[in-house]
Amino acid sequence: MREDLDRFRQEIGTDYIDIILLHLMIHPDWPEQYQGAMEELSRDRESGVIRAHGVSCHTIEALETAAHTDWVQIDLARINPKGAVMDAGVSTVVKSLGTMHSDGKGVIGMKILGAGQLQDQVDDCLRFVLNFDCVDAFTIGQESIEQMMDLVKRIPTVSTEM
Repeated sequence: MREDLDRFRQEIGTDYIDIILLHLMIHPDWPEQYQGAMEELSRDRESGVIRAHGVSCHTIEALETAAHTDWVQIDLARINPKGAVMDAGVSTVVKSLGTMHSDGKGVIGMKILGAGQLQDQVDDCLRFVLNFDCVDAFTIGQESIEQMMDLVKRIPTVSTEM
């Protein structure tokens, strides 16, 4: 973990990294499985090498564990209005994200367009995620500059419609 963090900082030319996530948590006992990495990241946060740490979850069991694990400061979670490529149904995921948010954890949404399955419903997906108080930020993957520019235009327009 220490070597990776040092390499990351060197590659991007910085003294610290804002957020580091343990990726692809799938088992409900991930805190036990990754205890060593979590301890190192905690030390790195205390020393200022990183500002926050957390996880990206890929099952509802891992997500629920993250919701109740004090170590988690940031969670990257799959959320969209149709439940496409998500860990469970929308209401179940929203409940876990609400728990995280109310506990002061940062929530970053991913798969807002359902890994491309909802690309014909961009405005609805944006409206959905922008209406949640429990989602602090979100990511959307795009495959071209044109897609990125389209999203850049849509987000302010959709956000003023709410």
